[in-house]
Parts: sequence; C-alpha cells; structure tokens
Amino acid sequence: MTEATSVSRSGAFRAVGPAGFLDQIQVPRYAERTDLFDEIIAETHRHFWDPLDTAYIRYDEPFDMATQTVMPAQIVPELNSSVADRLTEAQRIWFANESARWWLSSVLHGEQGALALSASLCHVLNDPGTVEYAANQAREEARHVTAFNCYITTRWGTPLPASEVLGNLLKDLVDQTDVPRKIVGMQLLVEGLAMGIFASLHAKSHDPVLRRLTQLVMTDEAFHHRAGKLWGRDALPMMDEKARNGVEDWAAQCFQILMFNMLHPSQKQALYAPLGLDWQWVRDAMKESYTSDVRRAEMGESTNVFRVLVKTLLHAGIITDRTRPLYAQWVDLGSLMTEGEATVGDAIAAEGLAFLAGVNATRRSRHDTAA
Repeated sequence: MTEATSVSRSGAFRAVGPAGFLDQIQVPRYAERTDLFDEIIAETHRHFWDPLDTAYIRYDEPFDMATQTVMPAQIVPELNSSVADRLTEAQRIWFANESARWWLSSVLHGEQGALALSASLCHVLNDPGTVEYAANQAREEARHVTAFNCYITTRWGTPLPASEVLGNLLKDLVDQTDVPRKIVGMQLLVEGLAMGIFASLHAKSHDPVLRRLTQLVMTDEAFHHRAGKLWGRDALPMMDEKARNGVEDWAAQCFQILMFNMLHPSQKQALYAPLGLDWQWVRDAMKESYTSDVRRAEMGESTNVFRVLVKTLLHAGIITDRTRPLYAQWVDLGSLMTEGEATVGDAIAAEGLAFLAGVNATRRSRHDTAA
C-alpha cells in the first residue's frame, strides 16, 4: 500500500503509483470525492454526438479534390515561397490538399495520444471525481479518433504516419510518470494546441464536412480546455518552487519543440518526394519567405494555432516572469491577458452545442412518436 501524494490544494489530483490499485479500493477514498469537475461531468450528455450517425455528420458529401483545396492554398507555407514556382496549378492543388491531409493526420494522432493519456490518468489518480472526469474525456477522445479517421479515409483513403517530432512528443506525454507533467501535457499543451487547430480549420476550410466535424469536436474540447485551467488554478499554487519551475520549463520546452519543429520540412519529406522536390531545398526556399516577422504576424490572428496555445498557458498560470521572455518574443502577452480567457474556439463550441440541441431534440421527438 502506498500513500497517495497530493499535488493540489483541493486534493483533486492526489496520485498513486501505476501499481497502486489497492489504494483505490480503500473505503475512506470513496468519501473523499472532489466536486471540482462535477459541473463538467454533468454537462457530458449535452455535448454527446455519435461520429457514425449521419444525423450528426455525413462524411460522403461530395468535394472535388482535383479542383478544390480543403484549406486555402495561401496558408501553406511552401506555396508562399519559390517552391510554388516549380509546380503546375494541378500540383499546387494536390500539394495543398496533401498538406491538409498531413495536418489532419497529425490531429488524428494527437487525438489518439489524448485518448491514451486520459485513460492512463484513471490508473494513477486517486480521487474518484477526477477519475470519473478522466474516464469521460477518454470516451470523448475515442469518438474524435473515429471521426477524424472517417473523414480522412473518405477524402484520401488513409491517414499519413505521424511525423518523428509529433510521435516522439506524444509518446513522451503518454509514457510520462510525473502526474503534473502528464496533466500539463494533455489538458494545456495538447488541448490548447487542439483548440487553435480546430478554430483555424473551422474558420478557413472550404469543405463543409470538415467545418461540421471541427465544430462537433470543439463541443467536447471546450470542456477539456476548461478542465486544464481548473487544474492550473488548483494545483500550481500548491507546488514548491522547484516543482513549479520544472513544470514551467517543461511546458516551455514542449512549446518550442512544437513551434519550431512540427512544421519543419524535414517532417514533411513524404509530401515533397512525389513532386521531385528535395526537402533541404524546400527548407532553404522557405527560409527566404517564412521569416520570423511573418511568423509573428501570423500569431497576431485570433485563430493562430500557437497564439491560442500561448493564451491557454498564460491563463492557466504556466507562464510566469521566469518564462515570459520566451513567449513574449512571438506574441504580445499583455494583449492576450486583456482579451480575457475566452478563445475563438469557445464561440464555435457554443454554435456546436446549439446544433446538437436541435439534432437531439428531433431524435427524441421521433423516438417518442415511434413509441
């Protein structure tokens, strides 16, 4: 038997070792359930949707991939460089769509990572209420895996493999034994990144099916995002300086890995080979056009993936005076703070909840009539 260690002021994140199941069947434990997540748990039914039910989404709506791009070509960094000059119009459309496939495959792998990570928390968290929340999130991440796989296979036939950088980062998050880092990794880094990606996909996609899919996913992700901020406010104040600094530095390290390596041409070599392009040449061409100033300008957009991620970390209390300069070189943190906690994804999630309310009301009416 091991004593559960508390990493939060409420005790909601008490943790046991991965072999600590006997601690979870101690009678006193059942009476120590936190109410920190009760509101989120109670909302679970309101944002339920079935990724295989056509009442919610149809993946087979027509979309001409030969003449249309799933995402605007102008947001693909390579097509804003001299790379585009070497391609025909048909090749530019193909590459834009393969880039969308690459991004969406990364999302699929990220959702699988979130599923595995949230499920693993059920084995190491001791509080019954927190375990219930983690189990609910695992269920919701599972439907995201199904939904993105359905969309990708319908449009392209198969997902692309995870890039080395993304695969290794997700493995590190899932295999991580330090509970605070697991939670920061899932609820703040992965969910913050997801909120940015989905907001961008929803705002810019030319494909109505993808817009519907991201809207539905965000009805779940908005609650996951909220849970991450609850953790930050509950747990960070309880950490000693060394532990807190370790979490802050680890989050900053992960942010840098994602920002500087996730889109690096070395990770997208499979997309260049069919066009006869050498990835190192593509890298050099992009250096000329995709400069630090361009990156900073992009991070001024409300739907920018990394802007949303930084905002998540900031409002969760992960960014402090120690690590502030690292983020401040890319985004105005003062401006982010004055914007408040809401992100553009929250509005999309609200629209999705209204859509779900309508669909579910219709389904109940049909069921009652049939009965």
